[in-house]
Amino acid sequence: MTTFPELPRDEYDIIYLENTDKELPTKLNQSTRYAYFKTIAKGGKALVQSCKDLHLSRVICYKKLRSEFADDPIENKRFLREARVSALLQHPNTIPMYELGREANGHYYFTMKLVHGYTLREVLDYRERYDLTQLINVLKQVAHALEYAHSHHVIHRDIKPENILVGPFGEVLLMDWGLAKVWNPDGTSADVPDKPKTISKKKVSSFTDLEKLQGTISYMSPEQIQRDPDIDFRTDIYSLGAVLFEILAGRPPSIEETVDKLIEETLNVIPPKPSSLTKVRVPELLEDVAMRCIAKSVDNRIQSCSELVRLLEEDWN
Repeated sequence: MTTFPELPRDEYDIIYLENTDKELPTKLNQSTRYAYFKTIAKGGKALVQSCKDLHLSRVICYKKLRSEFADDPIENKRFLREARVSALLQHPNTIPMYELGREANGHYYFTMKLVHGYTLREVLDYRERYDLTQLINVLKQVAHALEYAHSHHVIHRDIKPENILVGPFGEVLLMDWGLAKVWNPDGTSADVPDKPKTISKKKVSSFTDLEKLQGTISYMSPEQIQRDPDIDFRTDIYSLGAVLFEILAGRPPSIEETVDKLIEETLNVIPPKPSSLTKVRVPELLEDVAMRCIAKSVDNRIQSCSELVRLLEEDWN
């Protein structure tokens, strides 16, 4: 009997003949295509589930807006943008999209590849299990995804450890393109409201909400916080630099207890070097890269993700 390596598996992970050779019904009913739903996560606005695609006999990821947001026109527009931007950016470090559709009640959903793994936030919470080389490799792959997106005139605008997925087979995926900025052919942009617009104490209804808001602002560039209409791809370089800063220092560049102080620090205070915040040795080259990425002025930053990748590939040990 043929033997295979033993790996942790979910019940649908093993591929059998009955999955590959089963006949499709003569008449397909799209409303019954997906079955065996299991909740993976409940985000701020969306519900993410795993389910089985009965047509292709595979387990996938199914995302839709939570019921309280399903009829919100702004959230629907953002949801559509996330689905279509993700589908248009076909890169090894972005999640493959499968289908965009409507449920029987008319609400949007989209399906995408299901990847088992950990967010970079979860990885950093257990950083002692990972060496710096592994973490920099994750960052390089995210930079490749951003370089590809920027070449297609798309800015992510929500780079943070929670939106980076690290899989068990070397996968690194940049997720959640719901805040992506895109332009019309004439250079104009009719944007949907982004997260900076929610920076208001009135919007923070709980300690959990405050933590999420602070966590997001910690990786925002000054121009994103100020809602600069001329924002460009260098805002993503700032955010990725803030992630690199946290990898090196064990904390983001800005860590204040209130939203107002956090904004003030991001706009006006140059953070200390990572080497001054940790007892772990910080390679000089990586520290210099991080500090250049998070420069307040866009012109003083590293100017492209290709340049960032080149620097990260140098001998920094």
